Amino acid sequence: MGPPMELRFPTRDELRLVDVLHALSDPVRLQMVRSLDRADGALACVELLLPVSKSTGSHHFKVLREAGVVYCREKGTRRYYTLRRDDLDARFPGLIDAVLLADANAS
Repeated sequence: MGPPMELRFPTRDELRLVDVLHALSDPVRLQMVRSLDRADGALACVELLLPVSKSTGSHHFKVLREAGVVYCREKGTRRYYTLRRDDLDARFPGLIDAVLLADANAS
């Protein structure tokens, strides 16, 4: 096995609203963001109990990561994810709260 793949994360200044909104537009990704928002720290993929296959879950995490919604760190064979709440709130004040509240009210 080769060296670990370098994961791309946009900086706070590189966060684009259209990318973040696209990432949040999928119900599974929104569920992932809600779980990460409630968590007391980083979560591994398996801790989220997603209603999709492992490969589909990986795709959803990639979309969230590349949009700058989540941060990922590797530890051994696992990846641990956290919501980039501080960066998102600084760049787009109130966006995450508004999206999560709108989704909760729609349920």
